[in-house]
Amino acid sequence: MQNILWLIRKIYKNTFRKKGSWIIFFFMPMIGVLLSMMLYASSGTMPLRIGVVNQDGQETIAKDTIGYLSGLQQVALTEMTEEELNSKISAGDLDAGVILRAGYTESLYRGELEGLELRSMKGAESTAFIKAMLQQYTGNLTSIGKAADKDRDAFEQLYTSFQNQSFVVHSEPIKDPVAALRITYQAIGFLVMFMLFSASNMTQLILLEKENRTYLRLMSSPMSARAYVLSNAIVSLIFLFVQNVFTLLIMNEVLGIDPGVAYWKILLVLLVFSLVAISLALLLVAYSKSSSSLSSMQSLVIVPTCLLAGCFFPMEIMPKAVQRAAAFMPQHYVLDAITRLQEGTSLSSLGLNVAILLAFALVFSLIAIYRFGRNNDTRMFI
Repeated sequence: MQNILWLIRKIYKNTFRKKGSWIIFFFMPMIGVLLSMMLYASSGTMPLRIGVVNQDGQETIAKDTIGYLSGLQQVALTEMTEEELNSKISAGDLDAGVILRAGYTESLYRGELEGLELRSMKGAESTAFIKAMLQQYTGNLTSIGKAADKDRDAFEQLYTSFQNQSFVVHSEPIKDPVAALRITYQAIGFLVMFMLFSASNMTQLILLEKENRTYLRLMSSPMSARAYVLSNAIVSLIFLFVQNVFTLLIMNEVLGIDPGVAYWKILLVLLVFSLVAISLALLLVAYSKSSSSLSSMQSLVIVPTCLLAGCFFPMEIMPKAVQRAAAFMPQHYVLDAITRLQEGTSLSSLGLNVAILLAFALVFSLIAIYRFGRNNDTRMFI
């Protein structure tokens, strides 16, 4: 035990004696979080750009209809001529257009609706909202016209009462949690990738000490190779824990990101994945002949698997073949666990995800141990 503690202190000093190491290990995950916020924080709904053409002259109802449209939230309304409307819709400067033809008001007096047109180059996705709001508004007006039975004075009285309704509607904006959930998912995806790189960089010290012969001097002492590897794994686990806590604290306390689930639950899932990251890092070391070859293997293994597992993009936008391939990546089960927690699943229901992650860690470790035991190259440490 004393030898292990001495090795832990030694590995810690060798790893973090350079200030650049702290920047890479702790601030790179923050870049991933900030990138996630840039991707999703500004993904709110843009206002609909609506052009309106009033060919019904100075009729009060036509003006009131335009006023009703201009008062809708998420609508930017501009009055123009029909020629301007067609030109701007064709150029993509408008999402949709509303035309009030001459006779629009007269049709409402009769309890009918004529002379109202909607135009768009983008189809129903642009006109659905405006169409629904206009149907509600003009539906009330046609009902007034039918009740007045073509009596204009009666219509005016009913219309005035309709316009001067006594009840008041108050609107309260509510915070859309979808953006925060997406930011959390993407931030955890980047954090998972940096955990893999961090664990691999920590174990790279083994190869560096093999190359400068420090390892051989250690092995000539009472120190055992297994104690050396165990010490490295312990330091890596402690570091990944601190890295996760630091990143989650910044997300919560500084950036104010609401993941929709308690942060300690996310931390527990990430701790399980830490075992996978460390075992994979040892596996890469076992198959590397030098520190330079390890760097190449990091890029060839970590980045593609993170891409396939959905660390960079949501899985639902991936092709079906990629989604099936993700089932063979341990990163997928971390992100799936976080998503299920956000959906309200309890920790106790994540047993399958945890079991799969532990199975990955066990398989990687066994392969690494076998590789170390079978390799006769003096640069290998078992």
